[in-house]
Amino acid sequence: MNLKFVVAYDGSLFQGSQKQPNGKTVENELLKAFENINIKTQIVLSGRTDKEVHSSGQVFNCQIPSYWEDFFKLKEILNKNLPTSIKIKKISKVDESFHSRFSAKKRVYRYLITTKETTPFNDKFITYVKSVDEKLLKKAIKEFIGVHDFKYFHKTGSDKENTNREIFDTKFYKYKDIYVFKFTANSYLRSQIRLMVGFLLAINDKKLTIEDLKKQLNILILFVTHDIESIKDICENIVILKNGEIVEKGLTKDVLSSPKDEYTRSLINSTFKNKDFRI
Repeated sequence: MNLKFVVAYDGSLFQGSQKQPNGKTVENELLKAFENINIKTQIVLSGRTDKEVHSSGQVFNCQIPSYWEDFFKLKEILNKNLPTSIKIKKISKVDESFHSRFSAKKRVYRYLITTKETTPFNDKFITYVKSVDEKLLKKAIKEFIGVHDFKYFHKTGSDKENTNREIFDTKFYKYKDIYVFKFTANSYLRSQIRLMVGFLLAINDKKLTIEDLKKQLNILILFVTHDIESIKDICENIVILKNGEIVEKGLTKDVLSSPKDEYTRSLINSTFKNKDFRI
């Protein structure tokens, strides 16, 4: 049967949530706990969290033998087999079509800062800053709302080809002596939240401006060349022109892998390494 789990964890002890061959991750620990009670299964996480990212309620689902009808007992036994830094909060039966990643409608991240000196008890969860311009940050964070290309807000080496993401809502507010950056989106890129907050804190420190943020979110580069080899790795989209007319356009990888026009094929087969090339 397909079960939905809600899990909380202290991410400071892990290399992230997703399973890794040689790293200590949340998924690895969950799989160990299942194996300890003779359940062999595959976990589907609602999303991947980075190293030292915490969760108060991440969802995952997996197939569990139908004889585990007592979900309270299952939760209790699994928690006994998990490290204290991971805790299953809730288990429920869901439709077989439920998929934690693809069924998710939104994902919420919060990043906490404070102007009060941190302690050994909260240092892992809250970032200390000298001062906060609350009005400025409330204005700046709104710039992230909408669909943007976050290519400059994700970690180099990410395996994501499409860096467009939609931010549904953002908030910056104070709770007691803690300031909270809150982001709600469909999905996120690797290290996206950290880089977004880093930019906002640079605005807070007057090292960058809201105008700088607007430019970063709306950068469009037009690269003109006859040498296809030079753009295949740096341009997401391509337009092929001949005598001022568009003969072909689309995603660069699609056009180059399956060119429809003879002129496009001639460009692909010719580079500036071939000095005899002339059209």
